[in-house]
Amino acid sequence: MNAIERLFKLKEHGTDLRTELLGGLTTFLTMAYIIFVNPSILGDAGMPKDAVFVATCVAAALGSLIMGLYANYPIAMAPGMGLNAYFAYGVVKGMGYSWEAALGAVFISGLLFIFISVIRVREMIVNGIPRSVRIAITAGIGLFLAIISLKNAGIVAAHPATLITLGNLHAAPALLAILGFFAIVAMEKLRVKGAILIGIVLVTFLSFLFGGNQFQGIFSAPPSLAPTLLKLDVSAALSVGILNVVLVFFLVELFDATGTLMGVASRAGLIRQGKMERLNKALLADSSAIAAGALLGTSSTTAYIESASGVQAGARTGLAAVAVAVLFLACLFIAPLAGAVPAYATAPALFYVSCLMLRELADLEWDDVTESVPAVITALMMPFTYSIANGVAFGFISYAALKLLTGKARQVPVIVWIIAGIFVIRYVYLGAE
Repeated sequence: MNAIERLFKLKEHGTDLRTELLGGLTTFLTMAYIIFVNPSILGDAGMPKDAVFVATCVAAALGSLIMGLYANYPIAMAPGMGLNAYFAYGVVKGMGYSWEAALGAVFISGLLFIFISVIRVREMIVNGIPRSVRIAITAGIGLFLAIISLKNAGIVAAHPATLITLGNLHAAPALLAILGFFAIVAMEKLRVKGAILIGIVLVTFLSFLFGGNQFQGIFSAPPSLAPTLLKLDVSAALSVGILNVVLVFFLVELFDATGTLMGVASRAGLIRQGKMERLNKALLADSSAIAAGALLGTSSTTAYIESASGVQAGARTGLAAVAVAVLFLACLFIAPLAGAVPAYATAPALFYVSCLMLRELADLEWDDVTESVPAVITALMMPFTYSIANGVAFGFISYAALKLLTGKARQVPVIVWIIAGIFVIRYVYLGAE
């Protein structure tokens, strides 16, 4: 206990061992869906699901451990939602790159993160990005997740004339997904801990009864990590055509992770005079987790906003994040259960997460069209072009262009001009891909 006190400073933060462990469990229950969702999404990119399952658990455990022990924040880490969708549906299936090359791009973005965190440039970049664009990226990823989840559930389908139409709502996947979604939302409203995970488990159970799913057991030794371990292709990721992918990973990770860190820390009362005392340690922790996750075989690892649920339960120190790490490692022994979860069982979780992400749009300055219009363009271009990259690109370009055309060019930070210019060059010389 004395060692724990010295390491995490529990009394200084007004907490105790029991509260921290409860907070860690609460955080884990709200984000454990990632061990089911991530293998499903990356599996669509051709990655071996069993190995991705292991990589997901180990990357989440490693990232949370670094955040807890090094930065001493109650913030858990795991492969990020939205970033895994961009990895699978944007980079691999959309652009045609191999998943090994995509992992290489993630690894490079992680190294860039580590570099700019060490020299403290990342804090300068964050302060220079327009607030409206940051809000829109989160909301746009939410819309992108929404269309993916509806497709996985069979609620929407392709149509030759209208591009998209209503799917077969009489089919078991669609009906079970709808049931699961309402169950998750209702349980969240009633403050049932682990509502998302319970919803996934509920739909999976019903899939055995009504969806023709086959039960393969629950426990087993962890699958081999070998199919994805160190399989990244850095040389391919350094080719001219994929450098824009590295940039998008970098930008989305930048906005998502930093916003989460600040938001959770603020809710926990850990911000002093508008600043996080150990911000750079937290930034280094999540940067290191990105690179480590790519080596293991998963898309970008990031800070999870679900950590706010643990903070709500009283967590104030890194001990809660360490507890999350231990629980993710324990999950390694339930691979058969994870493999039995169909895509339409995780679809309700994806759709609910997308709903939560869209509420960010309420904070936009709607009366200033030079702020709101670029934000809306950012958000809408992601699902309508089926690409997070295009949404980010058109957001920056339109923001800079509208400010210039309305005589407000001086309001645009230098970093925005640089990023907008990079994206313009990308489209002119590299094309849509």
